[in-house]
Amino acid sequence: MLNRMLKLLLAMTLAAFAIPASAALNILACEPEWGALARELGGDKVSVYDATNAFQDPHHIQAKPSLLARARNADMVVCTGSQLEIGWLPILLQQAGNPKIQLGRPGYFEASRYVRMLEVPSSVDRSQGDVHPGGNPHIQANPHNIALAADALAKRLAEADPANSAYYQGRHKAFAERWKAAMQNWEREAAPLKGVAIVVHHKAFVYLEDWLGLREVASLELKPGVEPTGAHLAEVLAQLRRQPAKMVVRAAYNDARPSEWLAARGKLPAVVLPFTVGGSERAKDLFGLFDDTVQKLLSAVR
Repeated sequence: MLNRMLKLLLAMTLAAFAIPASAALNILACEPEWGALARELGGDKVSVYDATNAFQDPHHIQAKPSLLARARNADMVVCTGSQLEIGWLPILLQQAGNPKIQLGRPGYFEASRYVRMLEVPSSVDRSQGDVHPGGNPHIQANPHNIALAADALAKRLAEADPANSAYYQGRHKAFAERWKAAMQNWEREAAPLKGVAIVVHHKAFVYLEDWLGLREVASLELKPGVEPTGAHLAEVLAQLRRQPAKMVVRAAYNDARPSEWLAARGKLPAVVLPFTVGGSERAKDLFGLFDDTVQKLLSAVR
């Protein structure tokens, strides 16, 4: 009897060691850039699921059952905020019924709260198109905003998982040092882009423009979020004959046809930027995202 009990105890002990330790925190990231940042800071202490990918418009996502299941089991949601996810995240949070990730709780993180917002309107109505009351939400296009979000997210991870606080602090310090050096390199390489005139598909690059000194002269959308029309494209083409631009820029998820139409008739390159992690072959992480973005812009100028 004693031998059987000892054997059973030994088997249970071995089985426990055979089961891999689960991650301390389950994180649901609204956009790939925040999923990538959470992985940089959380390492093997977090399990991260990206709710969207680079080929989806983050404004227009469905709160599908698969996302609902992820939200129910999440310890934290990491999102852009500034109403970028207004069409789907509130529904997801409400239906998930998970108190950890509700607005105002430690498990609810909005990166836009920690950066200087651009294009904040004095008033908003639907006639203006898809305008966000808190400002343009596409903050990830400036790496300085990534750094500010990293500072805040590292603290939030430590708060949510105090047992691993030192681990998160160490990873944040290492990331911040690498990121600072990378930003200096990107800014040195991108110096020729200052003052370069560009046309954009959607008003999604204001933070990139602010960072690199690019000059936006036109948008293919007459109003933000309203797809380009033939009449407006013709107006932009006429404008470019008076006020030339060096390129027309779109995100990986934008329809290629409007920018290619303008590029062919305006004799300027159409540049597809990854916009977020996963948007191109090279943009496999945050560092690759900005490596690829800067090089694509420089190639168009050259």
